[in-house]
Amino acid sequence: MASVSLSSIEKIRAASRGLPPKLKAIAEHITSEPRDIIHLSIVELAKKTASSEATIFRLCKRLGFEGFQDLKIAIAQEIDQTKPNYVDEEMSLDDDMAIFMQKVFQTNISALKDSFQLLNPEDVEKAIQIIHEAKRLEFYGSGGSGLIATDAFHKFMRTGINCIVHTDSHFQAMSAGLLDQHSTVIGISHSGRNKDLLDAMKTAKGKGAKTIGITSYQRSPLSQLADVTLYTATQETAFRTEAMSARLAQLTVIDVLYFALAHLRQQETITNLKQMRETISQKRV
Repeated sequence: MASVSLSSIEKIRAASRGLPPKLKAIAEHITSEPRDIIHLSIVELAKKTASSEATIFRLCKRLGFEGFQDLKIAIAQEIDQTKPNYVDEEMSLDDDMAIFMQKVFQTNISALKDSFQLLNPEDVEKAIQIIHEAKRLEFYGSGGSGLIATDAFHKFMRTGINCIVHTDSHFQAMSAGLLDQHSTVIGISHSGRNKDLLDAMKTAKGKGAKTIGITSYQRSPLSQLADVTLYTATQETAFRTEAMSARLAQLTVIDVLYFALAHLRQQETITNLKQMRETISQKRV
């Protein structure tokens, strides 16, 4: 994939000068309305620019991107670093609790909206098919990502698929060494650069297992390693790290995967949910 930097839009603008008129017009539309672009499909952009999907795809390749989704990710991550900082920059000593709540909620809503635009339906479908065909599913994550991995295990066990979560690097490594071609590993890392997680996923892949990554960075080692990568958008403030911002988006991606898999394994999921509720009810007084 093309690299992401703070000058992505400027690079597109500079490259557009040497393009044929039709491609140049589309490139200029992209750089003049970058926030609009990340909310459009390739079909919608083609209609807006009176062009074709093939022309837009050709433009993306000329600009150094693998495709339209790759271009959208680059633009979205650049915009994400330049958008207003709701909690920090706009926070005032005069704000009452209602305003404070509004700003925090708005930040989370923005992260979810941006992540929705980055989530490629084709990649989600590929991930679901890989999971559905797996005889064993493992979730790997450390620190904050470990909490996301644990939440994923908590959900996916309802579907009847044989799954487990490992948040300890040694357990990840040992378990990965026992996998085979009928196994799938979902690795979660905001940065996509957690060495222990990457080592475990490399081991799993070496054993023939399929790998799915959930991260916020398209040029990260995780995105290069995984068979399928699902991206989330984040933003950072003085009191809120990117990883914190990624948490809600990652949880939502897990929900998407869970509900899609539950639909494929509907009867088994319903039966398991009923049995689990009956068992849990015995824990209540």
